[in-house]
Amino acid sequence: MNYKSDIEIANSVQPKFIGDIAEVAGIDAKYIEQYGNYKAKIDLRYLKETENPDGKLILVTAITPTAAGEGKTTTTIGLADALNKIGKKTVVALREPSLGPVFGVKGGATGGGYAQVVPMEDINLHFTGDFHAIGAANNLLAAMLDNHIYQGNALNIDVKSITFKRCVDMNDRELRKIIGGLGKRTDGVMREDGFDITVASEIMAVLCLSSGIADLKERLAEIIVGYNMAGEPVTAGDLKAQGAMAALLKDAIKPNLVQTLEGTPAIIHGGPFANIAHGCNSVIATRVALKAGDYCVTEAGFGSDLGAEKFLDIKCRVAGLKPAAVVLVATVRALKLHGGAKKTELKDENLKAVVDGLPNLLRHLKNLKEVYKLPAVVALNRFPTDTDAEINEVIKECAELGVNVVLSTVWADGGAGGIDLAKEVARLADSGNASEFTYSYDLNRSIKEKISDIAVKIYGGEGALFTAEANKQIDKLNAMGFDKLPVCIAKTQYSFSDDKDKICAPTGFRITVRNVKVSAGAGFIVALTGDIMTMPGLPKVPAAENIDVDDEGRISGLF
Repeated sequence: MNYKSDIEIANSVQPKFIGDIAEVAGIDAKYIEQYGNYKAKIDLRYLKETENPDGKLILVTAITPTAAGEGKTTTTIGLADALNKIGKKTVVALREPSLGPVFGVKGGATGGGYAQVVPMEDINLHFTGDFHAIGAANNLLAAMLDNHIYQGNALNIDVKSITFKRCVDMNDRELRKIIGGLGKRTDGVMREDGFDITVASEIMAVLCLSSGIADLKERLAEIIVGYNMAGEPVTAGDLKAQGAMAALLKDAIKPNLVQTLEGTPAIIHGGPFANIAHGCNSVIATRVALKAGDYCVTEAGFGSDLGAEKFLDIKCRVAGLKPAAVVLVATVRALKLHGGAKKTELKDENLKAVVDGLPNLLRHLKNLKEVYKLPAVVALNRFPTDTDAEINEVIKECAELGVNVVLSTVWADGGAGGIDLAKEVARLADSGNASEFTYSYDLNRSIKEKISDIAVKIYGGEGALFTAEANKQIDKLNAMGFDKLPVCIAKTQYSFSDDKDKICAPTGFRITVRNVKVSAGAGFIVALTGDIMTMPGLPKVPAAENIDVDDEGRISGLF
C-alpha cells in the first residue's frame, strides 16, 4: 500500500481562514494579529479581559521513547479533533518545533497522517519568528556581557566563571565549544565560549513560564550570566539588559493560533528543551487554550518520567494548573522493543516480548495514578501488524491497575479514529477525581532530597549519587538561597535511569548527578546526569538533504 507523506496529506486539505478559527475558539477579532491567512498571534489582552471560566486540562504523555516511535503529538492532535466530534469544545496547545531537528533526524512536531496541525511547513520552519526573537534576545545579552568586560569590567566579572552561552536554532556541533575574541585587542576579550541550540536557552524557558510582559522582565533580570571575582552572581539585571531583551520578545510572548486538519483551534507557542528545561508549551498558551475551550489538550516532551514530571512538578506548580486527566500513549511495537525484540522483528507476533516490555508502561501508569494521584487512560496506537492477542495482554495488565486501554487510529483516520479515546478522556475529566492531584516532592526539602525523591518515586531507582563537583555546586546554591526551587533533572529520555541502555523498567540503580546549576530566571535548579548535550549535531545523512522548494514555492521532502 502506498501511503501519502505527511506533507502530501497536509497539502490535500484546504485550511480555513484564521479569522474563522478564532471565531470557533470564541476569540474576538480585536485580539487577533494576522500573519497571513492561516496564522495569527493572540494579544495578551485576551487573558486580561475575557470572562470565560477555565476549561479542563488534559495532559498527553507517553511511555519511554523507542526507535519505533509512540505518536504522542499525533495522539494529542487526534484526541482534540475527536473531542470536538463528540460535542466537547476543545482547543489543542502544543510546542513549536525547533529548526535543528527538522533538518537533522528527528523531524518536526506537527503530528502525522490525518492528525496534523497546519500550515505544517510554516510551523516546522520559521513560523512567526518566535525562536529567532528568543535567539536575538539571548545573543544580545551575550554581546552586552562581553562588551561590559571589554569596556572596563566595572562589575569585576571573572571571565573563567561565565555560565551564559550564545545560541542558534540549528544542530551545529562545531559551535559547542569555541574561543571568542581572537584577533586584535579591539576584537574583544579572548575567552572560552560556546553555543546552545535555541530551545536550550534559559530565555526559552523564561518566556514559557512568564505570565506577561512584567513577569518576563523580572525573570530576564534574574538570569545569572556568571560570577564576579568574589564568587557572587552577576545577572542580566546588573548589565541593565532586561528592557532591551523584553523589547525583542514583545511579540514572541504572544501565543500563536493555527488549526488542525479538521479545523480544531491549535495554539502553538514555545518549545523548551525537554532535558535541560521543562519541555512544555508556554503557560500563556495553556491559559489561553483553557479560556477558549471547555477542554484543553496539551502534551509534554519525551516519556512521563521527563515530560510529565516536569509539567506537573514545575509548570503546574508555577502556574497553579491542575490536570483533569492524563493520557499515556503507547504502542505494541514499542513494548516489544522494551521487551527485548529486535527492530526488524516488530511485525511478527511476540507475546513474550510484549509481556516483558509491559513493566515500562505499568511503571509510568503507577507514577501517574499513585504518585500524582491523577486519573489516567492508556491510548494504544494500533498498527496493522498488532495482533488481538498482543493487544489483549496490554488491556489485561492495565485493568489490574484500574486503567482502561483504548485503541487509537488517529494517524490513519483523524478524529474519527479517536472517538473511543475521547469518550474515555471526557469520562475521566468529568469525574472530578483529579482533585487529589499532588506533586512528587515538597519544595521545602533540600536540593539533594528533591532529586532523590524523583529518582525513587518516578524513576524507580534507589536514589541519587553526587560527584564532588555537584556537591560543591549544591553548597553554593544553598548559600545563595536557591534551595527552595523546584528541580529539573537532565537525563537520557531512553531510560528511567541515567543509562540509555537500561531499557524497560530497570531497578537497583542510582542516578549520578554530575553538575548542578540554577536557572534563576526560569526559577528552577538543573541537575545534569550522564552526557546531556545542549547543542546537537547533524546525522551522517541529515534530513536537510531531501528538502527542496520548487519554482512555485512548494516545499517537498519535509516528512
